[in-house]
Amino acid sequence: MEGSPVVEEKHLVSPQGLENDDYFVLRIDTPNSLTEKERDDNYSNNYEPLLSSRETESLVALCDTLLPSLHVYKDRVVDDSLAQLYRTSASMNGIPDQVAKMMFLKTEHPKQLLVRLTLWFLSTWIGTLVLCGKTCLSTQFPYVQKFSRISAKKREEILVSWSLSYFFLLRMLFRALKSVIPLAYFTQVNEKNENPCWKAIDYCGPDPDFTKQLQHSINTETFFGPLYKGIVHLNKPHNIIAEALQRSRLSISIPRYPTKHFKNPKAPSMVIKCDAVVVGSGSGGGVVAGVLAKSGYRVLVLEKGNYHARSNLSLLEGPSMDDMYLGKGLLATSNMEAMILAGSTVGGGSAINWSASIKTPVHVRNEWSEYYDLELFKSKLYEETLNVVCERMGVQSEVKDEGFNNMVLRKGCEELGYPVDNIPRNSSPDHYCGWCCLGCKDGRKKGTSETWLVDLIESGNGTILPGCEAVEVIHSRKKGRDRSTAKGVLFEFIHQDGTKQVCFAESKVTIVACGAMCTPHLLKKSGLKNPNIGKNLHIHPVVMAWGHFPPGSWPEAEKKSYKGGIMTAMSTVVADFKGSGYGAVIQTPALHPGMFSALMPWVSGSDFKARMSKFSRTAHVFALARDKGSGETHSKTSITYKMDVTDEENLKRGLEKSLRILAAAGAEEIGTHNNKGKTLNVKKVSYHEFECFVREESSRALRDLSTPICSAHQMGSCRMGVQAKGSAVNPTGETWEVEGLYVADTSVFPTALGMNPMITVQAIAYCTAQSVLESLRRMKDTFYDI
Repeated sequence: MEGSPVVEEKHLVSPQGLENDDYFVLRIDTPNSLTEKERDDNYSNNYEPLLSSRETESLVALCDTLLPSLHVYKDRVVDDSLAQLYRTSASMNGIPDQVAKMMFLKTEHPKQLLVRLTLWFLSTWIGTLVLCGKTCLSTQFPYVQKFSRISAKKREEILVSWSLSYFFLLRMLFRALKSVIPLAYFTQVNEKNENPCWKAIDYCGPDPDFTKQLQHSINTETFFGPLYKGIVHLNKPHNIIAEALQRSRLSISIPRYPTKHFKNPKAPSMVIKCDAVVVGSGSGGGVVAGVLAKSGYRVLVLEKGNYHARSNLSLLEGPSMDDMYLGKGLLATSNMEAMILAGSTVGGGSAINWSASIKTPVHVRNEWSEYYDLELFKSKLYEETLNVVCERMGVQSEVKDEGFNNMVLRKGCEELGYPVDNIPRNSSPDHYCGWCCLGCKDGRKKGTSETWLVDLIESGNGTILPGCEAVEVIHSRKKGRDRSTAKGVLFEFIHQDGTKQVCFAESKVTIVACGAMCTPHLLKKSGLKNPNIGKNLHIHPVVMAWGHFPPGSWPEAEKKSYKGGIMTAMSTVVADFKGSGYGAVIQTPALHPGMFSALMPWVSGSDFKARMSKFSRTAHVFALARDKGSGETHSKTSITYKMDVTDEENLKRGLEKSLRILAAAGAEEIGTHNNKGKTLNVKKVSYHEFECFVREESSRALRDLSTPICSAHQMGSCRMGVQAKGSAVNPTGETWEVEGLYVADTSVFPTALGMNPMITVQAIAYCTAQSVLESLRRMKDTFYDI
């Protein structure tokens, strides 16, 4: 835009808004907005190195130890791309700088200071002696070498010793470095969106069909996604914002005396009025928003992430994790024991999940109803709600063409006589896409951004504000009342001039659906004191086994580990549904090169690159436990979790079955993600050797940072109950402390579910929406008409 456009007075408030003298019409001159390049240039001009030169020296040495430049023998490596992979070290690709940004700029973690101290210690001879022991000793003066001066072979020995160390902090340090450095190495792309290592590991990058789709896309919805008419970016001029909101029957006002009603030092620059404000657009918030809007109520959805639909997707692992995952995909528990994956985009987890759409298991419904006295879950209403949700999401169980990992899981189970079933999915039978963890390229995976949020937009009663983070739920208590009443949500966004601004969404009811990781933090910041908020966090811990199927063997050559429907088969061989109800299910993951490299064991640079060269033909199968153990969310970045002994045993049983499944399916080589990195060539060993290997690898401890634990499902951190003493919300989803404040996400689960939670959270959210509707109908309309 050029010049300084003047905002018309009529665009700022509705005429009825003038009746309230707390607001007035403001004439605004909007300055020229900074372009993206200008912001980048400003950042570059003011850029200060994240690390000191000494810290950088240590980080470079660590990166090149994990991913070194290796001499290539022509008689052993015949492929030029593979030779390049071996010859290219981390520093040759600029990885240390990327790692520094990932560890100290892109994310926050309680142990960041520990990593920086370690880098500084390793830049000194005394620090290196303490952390590395006698390996750093030399026969030449000064007889003790700092880490960067130690030979590459000895540095490898040091990292292996850290991975197996008696000292927990050293194991934790190794886990942090091992997770981030390979992730950066295999996800970094150049200006052409290419990575020089991908050809060597037989990875094509973004889905080739997606590129063709963009070239031939002429339909507006196909190009921009179905929500484009209802997405409003607040970094635009106020007149554009006001017009967009008015189309959805919402209004914008400018406070005359902003500090009069808010304790927050940053007073709101705008007030948006609605019937209901929903914080979060995932499987909980999206459902509530759609139901309320279709019922005629004015709904405002606040989403911290951005809108990435179809043409807006990159389908690149690194950028997609940055843009669509909580904590840039780098979230972990405080002790690095578990890696946490959660969605942070319009559509939430449903935009990047793996399509599994499984109804709440009967034994879980019975437990929630009988043990926790939550009658809803055994009611006919809940059964009908499950059917309504599945119908809206297009759930079906057929699969036309199965992908690599699921073919392996199914064949292995059939060979062994283990139960194996099709997984219901919210996608069509022919949806053969391995990139859905990075967003759905064609909308055939029916997440909330393709279903419930579409209902919101098509109703004409709602708007979605991306890039807006809720700061505080505003509530007040009238004299003589024992509970306060929710008034709306204060939220922040980045304005077009680069400044952070605060707005207030004033509403009759407030629904918080930020997910189990973020909802407790918002409620605590809003002054809620219930001791159950943030506790009882369950994460469905996952451990994996892998099997290599060389080219030329089954499955056929065109099958790759990263292609095909992510989840189409599942085994309940160790689920114990008819017993305790606490076991493990066996399924398959989506692993593109970055996550694959972050999880695969490292015992040396050459061994690791050899493992990576087998990427496209290495199948993974995992065990997911319904965990009795629990944790706590202390803040957005501080998460603690303690695995129960029972959970560990269930995962070990699942891991043992997973190894057997891979071998029975025909894998030539099998292994786990344990730090020792042991493998077995199934074709060259006896039955006794195979049994010994499976028993040994599946019996290793899982709670000591020796094996990576992953989590893609988090729940229970604001659990539902019938008494405030043991829960954070009542059976309708309303908080015990604040009237008109509801929670509608996985955090309300009374226990772990033991299955993929999308359908369950949508069903609960649908029921919560009915309670909200009843509340709205009872309320006297105290707002002006728009």
